[in-house]
Amino acid sequence: MKRLFSLALFGMLTLAEANAQMGNVPMEEGRYESNWKSLSEWECPEWYKDAKFGLWAHWGPQCQAESGDWYARFMYYSDSPYDQHRGIHYNPAEYGLKEFCRDFVAKKWNPEAIMKRYADVGCKFFMALGNHHDNFDLWDSPYQEWNSVNMGPKRDVVGEWEKAARSNNLRFGVSIHASHAWTWLEPSQKYDGNLTKADGQGKWWEGYDPQELYAQQHPHSTGWEQSGTIHSQWAWGNGASLPSEAYKTKLQNRCRQVVNDYNPDIVYFDDTVLPFWGCDEQWGLDFLAHYYNHAANLNGGKADVVVTGKILPEEQKKALMWDVERGIPDRPQKDYWQTCTCIGQWHYQKNLGGYKSAATVVRMLVDVVSKNGNLLLSIPLNADGEYDAREAVVLDGIEAWMKINGESVYGTRYWPECFGEGPLAEATNGMTAQGFNEGQNYTSADVRYVTKGDTIYATIMAWPQAGDYTLKAFSPLASSYRGKVKSVTLLGYGEVEFRHGAEGLVVNIPSQHPNEIAPALRITFDDTEADFTK
Repeated sequence: MKRLFSLALFGMLTLAEANAQMGNVPMEEGRYESNWKSLSEWECPEWYKDAKFGLWAHWGPQCQAESGDWYARFMYYSDSPYDQHRGIHYNPAEYGLKEFCRDFVAKKWNPEAIMKRYADVGCKFFMALGNHHDNFDLWDSPYQEWNSVNMGPKRDVVGEWEKAARSNNLRFGVSIHASHAWTWLEPSQKYDGNLTKADGQGKWWEGYDPQELYAQQHPHSTGWEQSGTIHSQWAWGNGASLPSEAYKTKLQNRCRQVVNDYNPDIVYFDDTVLPFWGCDEQWGLDFLAHYYNHAANLNGGKADVVVTGKILPEEQKKALMWDVERGIPDRPQKDYWQTCTCIGQWHYQKNLGGYKSAATVVRMLVDVVSKNGNLLLSIPLNADGEYDAREAVVLDGIEAWMKINGESVYGTRYWPECFGEGPLAEATNGMTAQGFNEGQNYTSADVRYVTKGDTIYATIMAWPQAGDYTLKAFSPLASSYRGKVKSVTLLGYGEVEFRHGAEGLVVNIPSQHPNEIAPALRITFDDTEADFTK
């Protein structure tokens, strides 16, 4: 395949001719068919339910600017908050997205060192950015010449991430965001977005076709202007210019190829339901069938993998994983789900005012797990491929808590009878679109519960004052009553005194704190009296 690219670059073949010789990636056959009924036979893997916590490197060419998220779009806006760089560092008439792809060389990136650090922090799966809405593939991608092997780092970023994750016993995922490049890059049409291969003669990108990156030789969407709202064309409606069949087929080939070559355990889509939902339902069904069959054929007939999508109707949560962006449902979910969030901007922003603290991350994790979900947290890397000193502090804080309290997270399951108690457990906190309701102010009045076998873990979301603390869920009068409590252990400290009566379980909280974020209690029961059928 790479020989075809070489021929294309030297002018012997166009990229389209090279792709035609390669042909489309065939759909893998197996037990799953391209319809919701068949795909609903998929089951969330136990390894994913056990893992609970993943880290994500949301890192690509846009991080070269170190100016936060969506830079490849906003750099083309004349009146955007990102305008601070125009005329100072980057003029899009002379330096556009393609130059970011060239100059994104990742000169200090060490995936093995980063992955070892992430494993030490306590994550159990790692997500690599495969591509963003900028349409640049961060792997050895034969169906997208604008990729990290041909230019920029000149390294197989996804491949190196995958190798490092596996060597550190982490499950591995790839996130795909490129379906939206068709409309997302429309502001580039006034600058370099309509360049063609012929325009590159004598330039650094000679032999490459800018349309393979920008995909802008189509009418501009209607209903918005560059100074208008940024989300108005996210869905394939309301005047959005609809993608061509060639564009959709190209992305299908890229996605199938990354599955076939890297065997990811997770594929994350940054889409409502699946790519092109709203203008082509079959695209997503075909991808799911391919991926599930590919995984099942390698694993004795079981599709032990996960695909995520956003804003899913209930029936579609049976066929793939519901992802909530920067948010948490206010109640447990029957079907397993995931929160994705970031400690700052999705793409690295230099001198950002503040990151989520380790305490904020831990409390979000505890809340998510109590509601039958996993947390995927992005630690954005800078242009050189490193996390900064302030991010290191956050990682240190998460690691310190997880080393003491990890058993209250990993391998647990939500407690249907009582996920939690306190003001926030009783409150309503609705989501906007795909999420965006994080930032709750957890206090020592809030408790979250999970189970592991016959044991209940109770995490108080902030340290209360030393002395008696009542857990009402264990009252014999409560529907969640499990029987007589046998022992209560404060993780990292040891057994603590308690009394168990009509008011609930009253625990004596010591003044000594093993960790300052949140105490986790292991609660066991007298086998002769506990009812473990609940």
